[in-house]
Amino acid sequence: ILFLEMATWSNFNLQNGASPLMEQIIFFHDHTLIILIMITILVSYLMLNLFFNKYINRFLLEGQLIEMIWTILPAITLIFIALPSLRLLYLLDELNNPLITLKSIGHQWYWSYEYSDFHNIEFDSYMIPSNELSNNNFRLLDVDNRIILPMNNQIRIMVTATDVIHSWTIPSLGVKVDANPGRLNQTNFFINRPGIFYGQCSEICGANHSFMPIV
Repeated sequence: ILFLEMATWSNFNLQNGASPLMEQIIFFHDHTLIILIMITILVSYLMLNLFFNKYINRFLLEGQLIEMIWTILPAITLIFIALPSLRLLYLLDELNNPLITLKSIGHQWYWSYEYSDFHNIEFDSYMIPSNELSNNNFRLLDVDNRIILPMNNQIRIMVTATDVIHSWTIPSLGVKVDANPGRLNQTNFFINRPGIFYGQCSEICGANHSFMPIV
């Protein structure tokens, strides 16, 4: 089975994870969302309860107990968010024995790729114009030369740019790396199922920023 992963119309959710890191990001998103929903319900209940009752206290100047409660509870809540967040942050930066290294170079407005483990394997990847698309292509997403990478192996990607700041992003793999001129950034990912994964430049880089997809 070959999976297609891309942003689709009216989709409010994250794209399906095709790597362990993206799955961890989705789990953390859901974990945080549950906490936010609980806070929203609690605060809404307290506000509605306050608005729709007739009780007042003209002599209340301070309440040390409630002040302690509304200081300690948010601190505990932040711990439940911060600890998984820090764990995930270090997981995203961890790099162990990559099988293959891909170098991506951002230009205005296309990407160049080099397979650093092999000799003379490099190519440019341009978006296919709308008037040249075939029936099975996607507008503003397909390119003339796709990246081909193995699954079930650790992959390192090194990203830079030649002109302005770009950002190499594939949401379903949980990858987003800034491409800065004169600087080499790196990250890693692990593809755990076969598919065609679509991404785009995620840093406004000029007039044709919307027309440099990644496949």
